[in-house]
Amino acid sequence: ATDKPVKVFILMGQSNMLGFGAVSGGAKSVEHACKNEDKYPYLIDDDGNWTVRKDVRNVRVLWSGGGAWSTHLNQWLSLSGNGKIGPEHGIGHYVGHVLDEPVLILKSCIGNRSLGWDLLPPGADGYQGNLAMPRKPRPLEPGEKWYAGLQYDGDVRAALEVLEDLDTYYPGAKGYEVAGFFFWQGAKDCGGGGSADNYEKNLVQLVKALRKDFNAPDGLFVCATMGNGIKGGGGAAGKVTDAQLAVDGRTGKYPEFKDTVRTFYSNPVSMGSSANGHYGGHGQTYMNVGVGMGKAMAELLVARGASGGARSSTGRPSVPTQRPARSLSPDRMAALDRALLSTLVKLNDAGKLDGTPIPLSMTRAKVSLVSAHGDGTLSFRAASGRTVPFAFEKLTPGDHATLALLVSKLKPESGDAKAMAAVYMESLGQVAAADKYFGNAGEASRKKMEKLFD
Repeated sequence: ATDKPVKVFILMGQSNMLGFGAVSGGAKSVEHACKNEDKYPYLIDDDGNWTVRKDVRNVRVLWSGGGAWSTHLNQWLSLSGNGKIGPEHGIGHYVGHVLDEPVLILKSCIGNRSLGWDLLPPGADGYQGNLAMPRKPRPLEPGEKWYAGLQYDGDVRAALEVLEDLDTYYPGAKGYEVAGFFFWQGAKDCGGGGSADNYEKNLVQLVKALRKDFNAPDGLFVCATMGNGIKGGGGAAGKVTDAQLAVDGRTGKYPEFKDTVRTFYSNPVSMGSSANGHYGGHGQTYMNVGVGMGKAMAELLVARGASGGARSSTGRPSVPTQRPARSLSPDRMAALDRALLSTLVKLNDAGKLDGTPIPLSMTRAKVSLVSAHGDGTLSFRAASGRTVPFAFEKLTPGDHATLALLVSKLKPESGDAKAMAAVYMESLGQVAAADKYFGNAGEASRKKMEKLFD
């Protein structure tokens, strides 16, 4: 009801937050996932049309470094009218579900921007922007083309001016409260200039600066890692990923962020290429990351007292209270993958691959695993009868989890198979499903497989 202040969530970052996920037009699209794989049921109605949420407003504005900012989206939350998306739809549905108040998802960002330069927040070493409040870009000096923090200043100013004209962007609104922030960024900092080395301290300062600039001292904050970034993986991408995980209020390094900051580790749910390649436009990556970020924020909101999640609602996402997902180091994930491949080869040699159809990320329809070999080659058969080989190592983490679930079905007597499936499910953040498989595995198998977790 609009007699309550609108809960505002500010979305910032670079191009992947801006959005390059395909809504329709092929196997990578969100439409295909909804209509052919039964995913994200809250996005479509019984007639197959995109749902429209009249309690969540979706606004996107853009400022490019000079002149006035522009409005690129101002509508109720729906995939209708969207050619490409970022994570805002996963975010909006989960946040909207747990709040009784109206919600405004306000995205202010542009691509190709670094936290160590363009988005450098006030208070960080090297910031050169306007220290006056409210934040706005300062005039450039003669001959100056840019300064450290210019994009931060512009993105913040654009969002603040939207809120000054709130009725245009949330019709009928009587007031607002900035409740939280979402940040998805990092690819630009993996280049030269030392941005990856300074990412952690800049990210800590970003949280503090956003809370100050939006007059939200208790504002909640959720960031997501890059899909290609691996925890402890080394290199610039590993440094940025570890920095993002360091601010998590549960497992990170900053006690002051305990109940207000979360990091979503997106590597297990990312499909397509790297962050720099916009994940090949894979719409499910953008939905999966949005869902992960939205769940994280929803859990923080519920812990703070939001009550909307107690409502009964068919087809809408639920946010059960659950323990945090445990993670695996790259070495232990590689060991788990080797064990899975070995099990598939043994099933093949025993003639137990029975052609059960399973979904894979790179196919439009379900396919059947018909052979598995020690060199890592798997062969899948489509409904047409065509057989295509795939390298096990080229499949996504989600595909590996699907194969682990298949193994648990083909070996129903094996507790180890069930426990292996549970580890894969938990690595994807699906804690409830993992606990179910662990519960069916038996204590010995559960304890053996749980040793893989960090």
